[in-house]
Amino acid sequence: MDQNSYLEFDFSLAPKEPWSDVLAAELGELGFESFSETDTGIKAYISKDLSKDLVFDDLMTFTSPCEVNYSVQEIKKENWNIEWEKNFHPILVDDRCSIRAPFHVKPDAPIDIIIEPKMSFGTGHHETTYLMVEFLLEMDVSNLRVLDMGCGTGVLAILASIKGALMVDAIDIDNWCYLNSIENVERNNCANITVFEGDVQLLEGKTYDLIIANINRNILLNDIQFYSKSLSFKGTLLLSGFYKEDIEAIVEECAKYGLKYENQRVKNNWVALKFLN
Repeated sequence: MDQNSYLEFDFSLAPKEPWSDVLAAELGELGFESFSETDTGIKAYISKDLSKDLVFDDLMTFTSPCEVNYSVQEIKKENWNIEWEKNFHPILVDDRCSIRAPFHVKPDAPIDIIIEPKMSFGTGHHETTYLMVEFLLEMDVSNLRVLDMGCGTGVLAILASIKGALMVDAIDIDNWCYLNSIENVERNNCANITVFEGDVQLLEGKTYDLIIANINRNILLNDIQFYSKSLSFKGTLLLSGFYKEDIEAIVEECAKYGLKYENQRVKNNWVALKFLN
């Protein structure tokens, strides 16, 4: 097994929007680890060892009116990381929060988060992360116990810490995300964040005032019951990682556990929802 070999899939989509985001989400569930945007679509990267059983025919993007074409080439892991860095650009959310790599110039923003652009999700470029950042910027999280579930790069946990959270637990089932989050937490000097590798089983016996979960529709629908058990009285639940079409199913599942819908944010058909306990 060559653990240093990756395949680069260069997808061309017509129309590009919103299907490039839909495709990226679907490829993420198939094991693709990173994406970069192109003029015609996206490039997606997956370990060569995990690519043997790939089937695209049943994906929503491939069964939609969107025309999809792609090419494949093998690429060494170190070269692929360089390509990822080249395509990582700093972003500014609501003129208040900058998310950038160490090699970017420090901007004039009240909050400056530095994320090493490795293969994990959560750089802020994807709509769901952007929406969650917006929610956190408008909230007072001072002295709250916070959980960032499916933390990716740890960017949301870092933002909560910077905004004054009492403590933050960041959890991801992916080992690369777990390791990358630890690096980014240290890079941003957030001593009150603890990063864990695992899933909702780690929530047993723990209570949080704010739970952030930016994952995907199916995992959220399965795990909402666990979030509700760990959410304090009058606590807040922020959910994202799904489309407008999924809102009804998410709201119905939350209602089963007494979680009341508060409001939402939408960006390019991606959604973030806020619930109160």
